Amino acid sequence: MPAERPELVPGRLWGTSPLTVALFALLFVIALLPVLTMPIPAMVDYPNHLARMHILVREGTPAAHPFYRVTWALYPNLAMDLVVPLIARVTSVEWATRSFLLASQILTITGAIAIELAVKRRFQVSGFLALLVLYSVPFAWGFVNFQFGLGLALWGIACWIVLQDRGWPLRLALHTLFVGLLFGAHLFALGLYGFTLGIHELWRTRSRKPGLPTTMARFLALALPALVAFGIMHLSGGSVGQEGTAWNGPWKLVMFFTTLNGYSLWLSAAGTVFLVGLTLLLALRGAFRAVQSGFWLAGSLTVLFVALPTRLFDTAFVDLRVTVAALLIVPGFIVVSPPSGAWERITAAVVLGVTLLNLACALAVAATYRSEYAALLISFGQLKPNSRVLVGHSGSGEDPPLKDLSDYPIYNAATLAVAYGDAFVPTLFTSIGKQPVTVIDGYRHLAVPYGGPMAMAILRDIAEGRPNADAPDYTRAWTEDFDYLYVVGPSAANPMPGLLVPLAASARFALYRIERRRPRE
Repeated sequence: MPAERPELVPGRLWGTSPLTVALFALLFVIALLPVLTMPIPAMVDYPNHLARMHILVREGTPAAHPFYRVTWALYPNLAMDLVVPLIARVTSVEWATRSFLLASQILTITGAIAIELAVKRRFQVSGFLALLVLYSVPFAWGFVNFQFGLGLALWGIACWIVLQDRGWPLRLALHTLFVGLLFGAHLFALGLYGFTLGIHELWRTRSRKPGLPTTMARFLALALPALVAFGIMHLSGGSVGQEGTAWNGPWKLVMFFTTLNGYSLWLSAAGTVFLVGLTLLLALRGAFRAVQSGFWLAGSLTVLFVALPTRLFDTAFVDLRVTVAALLIVPGFIVVSPPSGAWERITAAVVLGVTLLNLACALAVAATYRSEYAALLISFGQLKPNSRVLVGHSGSGEDPPLKDLSDYPIYNAATLAVAYGDAFVPTLFTSIGKQPVTVIDGYRHLAVPYGGPMAMAILRDIAEGRPNADAPDYTRAWTEDFDYLYVVGPSAANPMPGLLVPLAASARFALYRIERRRPRE
């Protein structure tokens, strides 16, 4: 039996008219501007990733980093670590890293469209919704490997749908290719890919009622490549991050409303309220019709969002990643037919309005950080070679800073001292099982694989000899262990004038030299 195809009414919401294509193309270009126009995109994790790319590119050369070493293993989180050094052979590390981010964004948008074309044979809503979530929490915060992996997963899902009634050798070969790519790119993206195809195959089994041998063969074809990949990883000594799982059940509903915009909590909440309200009103008027496994996927991804912990195997915000993945996958399986021309215009206005507000917010934040990052790069010239640099926060150091998410892109910016100052920074990402970079012996006690800037109140307590239970181990002798201190966050006066000598400052950071009470041994 051929795959179910929707019966579409020509001319309904966002068909394939030239005007629609032109509008989408214009929005597509605008959506890429926060990355295209910024030497360093304003995303909290991006500077940390860029610093790691410099280490990878320099490894094995006379310019190898003095504090970090590259330790390759079969980790399922290596997309940019494998790709960017190859691109950097013909261009700068900065452009290679930014090109990878742009490719990830393009994969995400086109992958959502590919699913819709595979299922409905029509460009309708998926592309616009992909633009709407392009600066949602996972993406605006620089979860680059996940975004690249999710983009691959969307294309893999589209290919599976297109080939679902073809012979098994072709399906198995292409599926194996995508599993291999996703395994190397990001494990959670592989999980979302497998979950989506598993639910889709359950729907096929329920609706088509094939024989048991056919059903078993299809599910075996789904599972076998992933099992082989995990077996190879285990035999080669690879791992899946470090242990770390945290449940945040009471905050699930709140987190759902804070996902849509990674730079503004209020825009995220307001946009989500408008979209949820519009969806409910349209549903009551029969505007949605699920195609193929659309209903199954919507329900299953909702259950997955509720069931998953917030942190899984040291991967943060996994439940919010499910929300964004659902917005990229499910609309491709839903035919949208507003009940009237008025509802069609209202729907278009709401979706386009929220999208434009999100993009305007991303562009505004990017413009703000252009000068901040430029001043930060200049400040690295104040650092002596082979220095140890600590990062503090002028406020509470809340991570993420929910009161002002536009402050977030500065949190990891000082890790660029690793790349441009040959410095040691304790908060560079060096998690075993996720990044192929480790700290050399003698400095590992000062490294924290994941962590943000430390609140200055805690650092002041330590410096003045007052015990503080919230102080992590690497900060307990910070006045002796580190040479410089970057204080990021809102501008503030020198917190310890007798200890810290100001060297450079801008609106969101200040650099100080630490005056030791005794010489370093």
